This record gives sequence, C-alpha cells and structure tokens, in this order.
Amino acid sequence: MKLSCEKYVLQNAIAIASRATASKSPIQALEGLLLEASVDLKITGYDLKEGIYTLIAADVEEAGSIVVSARLFGEMVRRLPDGIVTISTDINKNVNVKCGKSDFHFMGISAEDYPEMPDVNGQNHITLPQKILRSMITQTIFAVATSDARPIYTGTLFEIDGSNLTLVSVDGYRLAKRTEQIENGQMENCKFVVPGSALSDIERICGDDEEATVQIAVGSKHISFGIGDTVVITRRLEGEFLNYRKSIPENFRIKVKINRADFMATIDRCALIVSEKNTSPVRMRFGDGRIDCLCVTPIGRAEDVCPCEGSGDNLEIGFNDRYLTDALKAANVDELMLCLNTSSSPSILEAADGSKNFTYMILPVRLRAGD
Repeated sequence: MKLSCEKYVLQNAIAIASRATASKSPIQALEGLLLEASVDLKITGYDLKEGIYTLIAADVEEAGSIVVSARLFGEMVRRLPDGIVTISTDINKNVNVKCGKSDFHFMGISAEDYPEMPDVNGQNHITLPQKILRSMITQTIFAVATSDARPIYTGTLFEIDGSNLTLVSVDGYRLAKRTEQIENGQMENCKFVVPGSALSDIERICGDDEEATVQIAVGSKHISFGIGDTVVITRRLEGEFLNYRKSIPENFRIKVKINRADFMATIDRCALIVSEKNTSPVRMRFGDGRIDCLCVTPIGRAEDVCPCEGSGDNLEIGFNDRYLTDALKAANVDELMLCLNTSSSPSILEAADGSKNFTYMILPVRLRAGD
C-alpha cells in the first residue's frame, strides 16, 4: 500500500474514526484503525458495539490495507508538520509514515485480523439536516442514564410517528423529550433505542451547514447514520422503554413563567455551597411573582430570589440543582414555563410560547427538616 494525503484532512479523519476504537481489548486489532486504500482512503474504528468509518481524498499509488495502533498513529500524525503525508507498507506489515523531514517506521497488524462490521440492510430510511439532529441530541442526551442497572435507559428512544421524529432520554429522575417534524423519509411508524455513547459521537460529527444531511437506516439489530463521508454503525438496545406519554403529566395546578438566564443564575449561586461531599437540594418557595431559593449544607447557607410571572401559592419544593441546570442549559428559548402540582409530583419545563417541541420532566427531592 502506498498513498499520500493532506495532514490536516488525515488528522481529522483519524480523530473521528478513533472514537469507536477500543481503549483496551484482548483483540489487539480493535485498539487500532483499519486503513484501506483504493480510490480513496477509508479509515475505520470498531469496538464490536459501535463502528465508524470515514472516507478522505488521497493519491493512491498502490492499493492495500493495514491496521495501525489508533493511539500511536493518531499522536504521530498530530505531531507531524503541516503538508502532504505519505503512508506506505511492505509485505512484512512494516508501516512508513513521512511528512517533510519527519520519517516514522513501525509495525502494523494484518487487515485480516480486523473484525468485519455488520451490514445494515434497513427497510426504513429517514433524512434530516445534521444541524437539526445535533440539536435534538444536545437537548436530550444529558438525561441518558449512566448506570447499567437498566441498560435500556443508557440510550435514547427514537420514535417515528407520522411525519414527527421524537427523541426521549430518561434516567429515573428526569426525562428529556424533543420532537421535530421530518419532511424527507421513507420510514414507517417505528421506534428504536440508540446507545448514548454512539449519539455523543454523532453529535460531535454533525456540522452546522444548513444543507448537510444525515441519512438514518434502521435494521433489525443495528442502525447506521450517514453523515457526509462518515458512517456510524451502532447496535440497537433491546428492552422495554418507559411509556413516556403516560409518565408526563398533562394538567398542572401551578404555572409560572421564568426567564431562563435569570433562573439559571439564581440556581448557580445557591449551588455554590453544594459539593460531592456536601449535597443538598435547592429549596424553592413559589410566591407571587417571585421564587425564593434556599440551600443549606455543612459548608454554609445560600439564599437568592428569582422573579417570575404568576403565583405559586407558596408551594415549597426541592430540586437537585444539577438536574435543573442541565435542563435549563439544553433549552434553546429565553422564556420558559415551569409547571407544578405538589411538592412530590413531577415538574415540567417547556417553552413559554406554547410550542411543544421540547419537554423536560424533573422529579423533586423530598425535603427534610434542616434541608
């Protein structure tokens, strides 16, 4: 194999594909990147759960394939001077990388030792702008469970219903839902769960170009996301996902309108005395046109007031500050409606203008004397 390509393009492709390589594996090849040169250069990372491959333009003099250490190759290319990088191999799997006066020699691994990625022969296909998908992921992924106690909740539910695509994440304490109308697609009504780790990679790969799209293909066990010259293939998570429609309350006794930035700043100030060792909920009392916030920990006591529109009938309720802040950061509007019933029932954050494209549900923290 012998080829040459731009260092900057190669470096970006390595960074993308390396997201799917295994950090440690009994199969050495899984810690590496598969380089395949034909018309272009194809770079693949695969850890048996998720695979990413990307194509870049290259001047290929001799076709071939080799597996190289993702860590070593990535660091090597990153430190090369700017310019054209030449990569060549011989029959003994020796790899030579040159750029300017820099010249590296190291051993590769046979491409025959690299596992084959699954094919996704999906009957359902949908196309949507990269910018929209990235926004939808950003507004829901923070609520994905980090514990493996319920593996199905370590992913995000994708639900197709007519022309609507809905993403839902839940971790047992909060729920994030985002809905978008889809114009292009050949997908019947269906639902599937995508691992949060794969969605995190997809979020980073998607760009801001208004014209750039993502092609999603759904197979029986795997899903593929085609993002420009990059394809992400991930397994589907199996199990029974929460029936979110029944979980989200429809009627509320109290609704107050808040400014997102003001509310977030108030919570941030009160949470200054909260730490991993000294946890405590932020106690909120909803009065007439104001929300009185209080937090007490062994470190000290913090109080602040956030203005609001509406009256909360002096309802007192406690929230985990991080759960509230995560939802407020993800919301993409200035004005929000905070909907409440009792101090122990789920609370809802949604856009104050009445649009229902996103909904955040947060379970309150039971308050004790002294909290």
